[in-house]
Amino acid sequence: MEFDNNIPIYIQVIQDIEKDIITGKLGLGEKMPSGRDLALKYKINPNTASRIYKELEAQAICFTKRGLGTFVTEDGARVDQIRKDMANDLLEQFISGMDKLGIQKAEILAMLEEKYLEFKETNN
Repeated sequence: MEFDNNIPIYIQVIQDIEKDIITGKLGLGEKMPSGRDLALKYKINPNTASRIYKELEAQAICFTKRGLGTFVTEDGARVDQIRKDMANDLLEQFISGMDKLGIQKAEILAMLEEKYLEFKETNN
């Protein structure tokens, strides 16, 4: 976590948990850490951990079974939607940055294609 980041800590933790879910580190229906363990892991206040779980429940990313704990959603479509939302956010930031540089659509697409191929060649 970056405590001097402009993004509030609880949002950073939520984003981290979402990444764990879409990358499969936390599987569908898997039990999540207790609020106390979450607070210890991220070095946050237990009240913040509670707020995080309430927010994740409100977004249908997790659910609580009374007396058993908090679990990752079992809805695969919801996880796909989270993945698409995160990808759209990244694309929006990318396009905004390119627009500020005055780079046109055709050049952006060519650069993206080149970088994608370079990335795949390096990482496979």
